[in-house]
Amino acid sequence: MPESAPVVDVKALHAALDAARAERDWSWRQLAKELNVSPSTISRMANGLRPDLSAFAAMTSWLRMSAEDFYRPTTSAAENDEPALVAQLAPLLRARRDLEDRDVQHLEQLIGAAVQRFRAERHES
Repeated sequence: MPESAPVVDVKALHAALDAARAERDWSWRQLAKELNVSPSTISRMANGLRPDLSAFAAMTSWLRMSAEDFYRPTTSAAENDEPALVAQLAPLLRARRDLEDRDVQHLEQLIGAAVQRFRAERHES
């Protein structure tokens, strides 16, 4: 059976936005204004609803993250129910003033590789 197209992991995207918002000590309204989206768009996301394409693009661009960071397969195994660890940590890493972009990218790669290894080890046992 062919694998379905990925869908947006709204929970992970909302968590990334929340982390960046909290780091700046902004309200959700301030964040929405910065993103040029309606506050109701972000509110709907908190309830699991996907943003429209332009809002999604604005959010991922503002977070300086790839859209693919927030994709998950539609074939939902238990491990896919959790937001991607790298997607959750990336805004926190990027917000740190003591890390340069290349440091953040290196940490994201290391964390991603570790997660893949843990999953592989679980599947082997």
